[in-house]
Amino acid sequence: MALQFPGFDPIAIKLGPLEIRWYALAYITGILIGWVHVRQIVRQAPRIMNAIQVDDLVVWCTFGIVLGGRLGYILFYQPIFYWAHPLQMFELWHGGMSFHGGLIGVIAALALFARREKLSFRMVGDAVVCAVPIGLFFGRIANFINGELWGRPTHLPWGMIFPSGGNVPRHPSQLYEAFLEGIVLFSILYVVRRKGYRARPGYIAGLFLIGYGCARIIAEFFREPDSFMGYLAFGLTAGQIYSIPLIFYGAWLIWTAKPIDPNAFQPKPEPKSESKAAPKAEKKG
Repeated sequence: MALQFPGFDPIAIKLGPLEIRWYALAYITGILIGWVHVRQIVRQAPRIMNAIQVDDLVVWCTFGIVLGGRLGYILFYQPIFYWAHPLQMFELWHGGMSFHGGLIGVIAALALFARREKLSFRMVGDAVVCAVPIGLFFGRIANFINGELWGRPTHLPWGMIFPSGGNVPRHPSQLYEAFLEGIVLFSILYVVRRKGYRARPGYIAGLFLIGYGCARIIAEFFREPDSFMGYLAFGLTAGQIYSIPLIFYGAWLIWTAKPIDPNAFQPKPEPKSESKAAPKAEKKG
């Protein structure tokens, strides 16, 4: 009584030779909604950035996500394959993005941006991580639509037969991850942020790292490991092993988070658009 995979078309929009895939739309949607969410966050104390700085930060983070995510997948998962097929490194439409690589890319982008703008790296990170579960949610939904990254065999009534997974019911682990990494993690960070924990720089970022690490480790018990990786030490998967350091780093961030006065910060004034003053009328007579 297994469920059949709905058979989604991975191409969302096709205009002649132009193809826009759900995978790309997931990234675009996650970044746009996350952008709006961070703009809302920085309006509240501590007000560390203005709206224009948030706009610039989104561009930096986008490059960090794409470059870090792709390079992370190449280096962490299939370095030998891409060494033999270098041109396929640029074929992003086939998937192949690593969250852990994307995280490293975003951290590097945040560090460079904070240094350039003379901002607190921890406080910028606390604002940004509140929006990350939004992107994770849409990314996992895109994985499901693509029929990829399916789970291990199961006899549960919601087991699903995926086209590339053989005639075996499997856990729809992409949906498990969308729930844990997206909905649950976003809700936890939202509550903690509303409780005023942005006044402890690094606390929310640390909680995100712990929450994601735990969610990924749990979800990996239901997800089929990549065939080219399989199970590693102690029967763990690569995703589980890469998530363990996140938990320790997150715990360190929380341990070292010191309270501050949230009202002591004011964002840099936004530059005003220059306008030519109307010439004064000359007096006659």
